[in-house]
Amino acid sequence: AKPVLGRHEAPSWLTAGTMQKESDIAAMTISDAATEAGLSYSYRPSLLGAGWTFTLTPDGLAWSAGIRSGLMRYDRIQRMRMAYRPMSMQTTRYMTEIWAAGEPPLSIVSTTWKSMLEQQRLDAEYARFVTALHARVAAAAAPVVCERGRPALIYWPGLVVFVGVSLAIAALIVRALQAHAMVPAIFIGLFFGLFVWHGGTFFSRNRPGRYDVAEPPRDLLPG
Repeated sequence: AKPVLGRHEAPSWLTAGTMQKESDIAAMTISDAATEAGLSYSYRPSLLGAGWTFTLTPDGLAWSAGIRSGLMRYDRIQRMRMAYRPMSMQTTRYMTEIWAAGEPPLSIVSTTWKSMLEQQRLDAEYARFVTALHARVAAAAAPVVCERGRPALIYWPGLVVFVGVSLAIAALIVRALQAHAMVPAIFIGLFFGLFVWHGGTFFSRNRPGRYDVAEPPRDLLPG
């Protein structure tokens, strides 16, 4: 039945437009489902090295890098680690590491090299692929251990050093202000702000711990 506007029927052009829109939405849904079935992700870890491509197949995580390739079955995955791993040329960079019995460890990174001076962020593609990968591993009921952040033996000593350096820089700012050296105090203050911002982000996101494979930590996914 056609929609009714008051006591009058909707114009034919409006009804046709609504039907076309519903048809387009249905087509998009079917397309998205088909894409999800063979979802792929590619990135280049270095400018000169081969690019890596990962594909979610029904049986496992298929991967290829140059002439090498393999298939890591979901039910054989033993360990996964998500972390925030910035670099000097790309300060927003995430990584997921995967280990399985009898397979080489795999690393999926959220950036790719485009040129000698540029790395491109793949935030949306990375988040979608890693989330879908976790869903596949959870569905396979694999006895996987999921870790987040940096290993505790690296994280806690690093945090102590970060706090110590921050306090030392803050003391320098105070000394500069006491000596009425405003210009040095401003420069040191700017450096201190950047240092605390980047370091604080790194340590807050990389705190060690474990998570449920069905719920990957949102703070370790871009976006």
